[in-house]
Amino acid sequence: MKTIVFRTVACVILTGSTITGLAQTYPTRLLDNEPQVESIIKGMTLEEKIEMLHGKNMFSSAGIPRLGIADVEYADGPFGIREEMEPHSWNSAHLSTDSATFFPTGSALAATWSTEWAYAYGRGMSREARLRGKDMILGPAINIQRIPTGGRTYEYLSEDPLLSGMLAIAYTKGSQDDGTAVCLKHYALNNQEDYRGFVDVRISDRAMHEIYLRPFEMAVREADAWGVMAAYNKVNGRWCSENEHLLTTVLRQQWGFPGMVISDWGGVHSTIDAVTAGMNVEMPGSRFMGQALLDSVKAGKVSEAVIDQRVREILRVRLTVKPIGKEEANRQPVGNPEEMATALEVARRSIVLLKNENLLPIDPRRVKHIVVIGENAITKMALGGVGAGVKTRCEITPLEGLQTILGNSMRITYVPGYKSFDRESRNKRLSPQQQADRQLMAEAVKAAKKADLVIFFAGDNREVETEGSDRKSITLPSGQDELAIALAKANKQLVTVIVSGGPVDVSTVGEVSGALVASWFNGSMGGQALAEILTGKISPSGKLPMTWPCRLEDVPAYATGSYPQNIENNNQGDIFVDITRNRSNDRRQKLVANYTEENLVGYRWYDDKQVPVAYPFGFGLSYAQFQYSDLLVQPTADGFDVCFSLTNTSTMDAEEVAQVYIARPTSHVEHPTKELKGFQRVALKAGEHKTMTIPVRRADLCHWDEAAQTWMLEPGSIRVLVGGSSDNLPLTTETKLY
Repeated sequence: MKTIVFRTVACVILTGSTITGLAQTYPTRLLDNEPQVESIIKGMTLEEKIEMLHGKNMFSSAGIPRLGIADVEYADGPFGIREEMEPHSWNSAHLSTDSATFFPTGSALAATWSTEWAYAYGRGMSREARLRGKDMILGPAINIQRIPTGGRTYEYLSEDPLLSGMLAIAYTKGSQDDGTAVCLKHYALNNQEDYRGFVDVRISDRAMHEIYLRPFEMAVREADAWGVMAAYNKVNGRWCSENEHLLTTVLRQQWGFPGMVISDWGGVHSTIDAVTAGMNVEMPGSRFMGQALLDSVKAGKVSEAVIDQRVREILRVRLTVKPIGKEEANRQPVGNPEEMATALEVARRSIVLLKNENLLPIDPRRVKHIVVIGENAITKMALGGVGAGVKTRCEITPLEGLQTILGNSMRITYVPGYKSFDRESRNKRLSPQQQADRQLMAEAVKAAKKADLVIFFAGDNREVETEGSDRKSITLPSGQDELAIALAKANKQLVTVIVSGGPVDVSTVGEVSGALVASWFNGSMGGQALAEILTGKISPSGKLPMTWPCRLEDVPAYATGSYPQNIENNNQGDIFVDITRNRSNDRRQKLVANYTEENLVGYRWYDDKQVPVAYPFGFGLSYAQFQYSDLLVQPTADGFDVCFSLTNTSTMDAEEVAQVYIARPTSHVEHPTKELKGFQRVALKAGEHKTMTIPVRRADLCHWDEAAQTWMLEPGSIRVLVGGSSDNLPLTTETKLY
């Protein structure tokens, strides 16, 4: 048994030009220009300072032309640079040069479990942002996926803070190393879309820090993130945009954040409270931080020193990010081969094989005719629903991918099978949960009977999963379960591909299908990546970044009754209008979400409560087989290394994601049954053996001490578990921390 000695972890402090704390010291570039920043502030009028603290256009805030300080240009969308908009509306500017690569969305990126490709993703986003004249990307979106029905589950990364945090670090470094600031969003606890502009999240300090704030802390402290976006909702009674505890105590004092905070669009509710709490820029207008703020300073209600500090934080970012002249922006087409290649590599590694009874990969010796069924085979996912989308020059659909790879070797027939939920349905306020279309189903069944293999494309689209509202269920839309049963009766050689951003109920399709694949909203090159997986050109290697539950009522937020919140005569309306117009609605103002499950989010809950799941966190099959052996734990200065052997025992090259979990059965401090504390993606050739070393960091072994308001490390026994998913951990050993 190994003995590992740690010191108590300290809180974060700001010293000179470095952020220190937890286990290491991390540099920040934002303090490199302080003399110039101070000189600029001294030369500014009060009116010029105020002008910097609110939106100028829909996606820009003002600089200081007289002093040669450029406006700050924001790029909407964490998975692709949004098209240009008219200055003061959500309407397209209809340019011909504002295309972009549609990168796989957040949950797809997280399914890669790859920091390497998260870095490349952030770099690709930055390269395109620069061509489009942007200074700051409104992303990555790193809120925890508390509910599978969340309207932005597809944008967010994971239910686990370590996985989310490590990917956020890589994305942030990739973008900022290339020269574009990130804006981490949505800070904090924006875990639902229904009533997001009103709900008051009530949560303990420990659960908040350990689960919901941890990815933000990691990206701020370890990747030097330069921007943060305040969320719409309240946390413990205060709007995030005026929450002094979040914006000053935690973000700036505990984490040492020297950068700028912008509001979510329309998310500011006050003048004095917002600016003094730590808000830098009200977007997109000036209702509270324009003339009202100027008047407040002149009346002595807000000190000019506070204004100077808010301007100082903006200037740090502005002087760190090189501005692109407006005459240089949007001159070159965006969506170029290098970024498309990154999108392809991410998509390849994101696809998760959930079930396979020898139907995949497709065997050309016995399959000569494939019938592809389902509108998701031809539906493009770059646009749709409410919120950011991408006007991409290229999006390969699954059908196009299959036709390109297989078209010359076998016959492919397509039939729609169902009619997807669309914008017209949404406008008519119809539910996605409609019965199957009898005529379309009959045509699909007829075609299926003639096929050697049926590939059924089920799941959601960007109208079903959309910002601004949560799904009401995880049942497959458009009568897809009924259609799947009929297809299975017609042809037992049925492969079902789930296209979605988050979990769906696969109890029916999983039972009737011989193979089941999760392919996400997978970007411009998603169709090619999927075809490569289905045909065996590469082995699937994605792992679920969230648990797929058996039933919605098993999800902790539903099981504890804290979600959904119900208000009579619900009419949320357009989420992008000024959400303060309904402030007189007392029922909405009293809307509370008690996070009674505390830190038992996702797999932590299912483990602790012994609730069965459809597919566990970290799960994903391969065409290869992997053997884990020879576990050894070795102490290091920053924690300990988990060393083991990993062998590809198959005849196919493949990649595996090895995962390390920690359990503390004898702890005096309450902990979940087990928690992810390390992971690593590795490529292994057929028959290859590698010695793996996965570091477990001291910072990630701490718990948040509410009394001391800092991270603490508890001594005692721990159990180290290693394997390929949260429910398949063949290696285990014990050690002690002193």
